[in-house]
Amino acid sequence: MADRLRRQARAEALDRDGFEEGEMPTIEGKEGRMWIDAYVKKAGKLTGVARAVRTLVKKTAAGCEEYVSPWKVPSFDSNGPLCCFVLGKEHVTLAFLRGAALPDPEALLEGQAKFVRNVRLRSMADVKRPGVKKLIAEAARLNRKDPPSGMMVGMEKRKAKAKKS
Repeated sequence: MADRLRRQARAEALDRDGFEEGEMPTIEGKEGRMWIDAYVKKAGKLTGVARAVRTLVKKTAAGCEEYVSPWKVPSFDSNGPLCCFVLGKEHVTLAFLRGAALPDPEALLEGQAKFVRNVRLRSMADVKRPGVKKLIAEAARLNRKDPPSGMMVGMEKRKAKAKKS
């Protein structure tokens, strides 16, 4: 009886993603990947698009780190914050944190923010557009050439890791 009550209390403490209230998936490691896997599965008709975006970023920005931001958004880091993706009802938004500085000859980027620009991907055909891959490559290249400065999310940890290498 006591075991059943403990299990029930634990189950009630878990949120819909399987994490306790206030618990954050790790920035690195298996827990973050599992959380992103579950997030992508919730995309419904856009699951294939979300998977394709995730795969494209990992292949194009080889060696990038996939993590979950503090805002519970699947994100990628390559010498600093690179991009993230968010599920919408009708599209997947691929946001570039330094998008305003990226060349965009195909005029795919949207947004008016000071730095962030995004691409709305509604289908696999949208993900396969050459301009999307070029934007990811350019964002990674920009971060290699001129790493972001300031105290961005997780940067102190990454800087310490880089000094040890």
